Amino acid sequence: MGHKPLLYTVGHSNHDLSAFVDLLRRHQITLVADVRSQPYSRWASQFNKETLARSLRDAGLAYEFLGTSLGGRPEDPALYDLGAEHPDYRRVEQTPEYQTGIDRLLALAQAQQVVIMCGEGDHHHCHRHLLIAQTLLERGVRVLHIQADGSTVQGEQIPRQLSLF
Repeated sequence: MGHKPLLYTVGHSNHDLSAFVDLLRRHQITLVADVRSQPYSRWASQFNKETLARSLRDAGLAYEFLGTSLGGRPEDPALYDLGAEHPDYRRVEQTPEYQTGIDRLLALAQAQQVVIMCGEGDHHHCHRHLLIAQTLLERGVRVLHIQADGSTVQGEQIPRQLSLF
């Protein structure tokens, strides 16, 4: 692996589509990696999987759905503690499917400027920070979280004992 890759993360939040595309262009993003387990929104239908993919392509941006391998709510019940709303991210990290998703993300980042997209506006409350960014940081990848105003925040490792899920 040559240069140290850089990956961005972003939450689509309640942006309208043109503002979202502008946000991506400000950071020279060329590919959106959608990591939502359920890529549909009742309140922001412009971010429904098929609609978003078409809109991004029309804007000259690539789209790839990775929610099956990198989503924050995997289907396997063994990844959840009894009654837990969120999966145990340490267990998720150990699955071959998750590791394959991370490898795919890194392969994409070799050729394009990738943003990892989820729905949650604040990365502190999203698996793109609590899970995916942690794995990437451990692998020596630079992570920048794009904020709603377009500014970025450097990804930081969470001490394992403080991990929320």
